[in-house]
Amino acid sequence: MQIEERQAGEVMILDLKGKITLGEGDEVLKDKINSLILQNKKRILLNLADVPYIDSAGLGEIVRTYTTVSRQGGQLKLVNLTKRITDLLMITKLLTVFETFDVEQDAIKSYT
Repeated sequence: MQIEERQAGEVMILDLKGKITLGEGDEVLKDKINSLILQNKKRILLNLADVPYIDSAGLGEIVRTYTTVSRQGGQLKLVNLTKRITDLLMITKLLTVFETFDVEQDAIKSYT
């Protein structure tokens, strides 16, 4: 998995590309989030448009990431979920945990 980073105001947007699975993406995501928190960047938006698949380890990592950012007083939100990821979050009841958006601009405006 690859992560491209860009900034919109105070919001760090992470464009994730590739699968988020055990040993392939979960560690990359964890390291990137930890790095942002150390830089005091706590408004994070994960763009999942180019993520075709997430396994249980990848899903666990996204939940852990959400918890880590929240504990630091930050906000983690998701944008551009594919139908497969939306279904996965619905089945696991995690859709109620995350703030999700279809439009990046709406997501950026939602940060307080």
